[in-house]
Amino acid sequence: MIPGRRLAALTLMALAFAWALPPAMAAKKTSKQVFLGQFGAWYAYQLNEKAGRVCYIVSKPTRSRGKYKKRGDVVVFVTHRPKDGERDVVNFQAGYTYKAGAKATARVDKRKFSLTTERDAAWSPNAAADKVLVRAMVKGTRLVLTGRSRSGVTTTDTYSLKGFTRARKRINRACGVK
Repeated sequence: MIPGRRLAALTLMALAFAWALPPAMAAKKTSKQVFLGQFGAWYAYQLNEKAGRVCYIVSKPTRSRGKYKKRGDVVVFVTHRPKDGERDVVNFQAGYTYKAGAKATARVDKRKFSLTTERDAAWSPNAAADKVLVRAMVKGTRLVLTGRSRSGVTTTDTYSLKGFTRARKRINRACGVK
């Protein structure tokens, strides 16, 4: 069973792929989503829902490795849901279904983090682990996610952390998070 905060983030992922469009097109696609800017490899958004404001940043890998034949969207999100008291929730979408019970590993520079997986998503085991991961991302230069698909293929996705800190500051401001 997916914990509530992760299910909410997965729902956000399903809504957020408009970020891949040019900002003007994304804004036309859903008036609830507001493009806040691009900061290096990171895009910042604010989503106004009935349940409250959600702010998030998202990035695609700069490099993906693995012997897969077909793969869906691969992205990482960092999300704030101030109304729910959630901040810096990190979620990865792998573009494939993870092997049941498999762990994924995030590495920021030389520091490793163990992640939980379910379906096509990976995340930290709890909010405290998210905070440690985000602090490392603020200080780091690259993020590498390694996972194993249901079919046994190991993938390695490399993300640039260039612009991460500025993008995070922008969503902190937009969602009133200190």
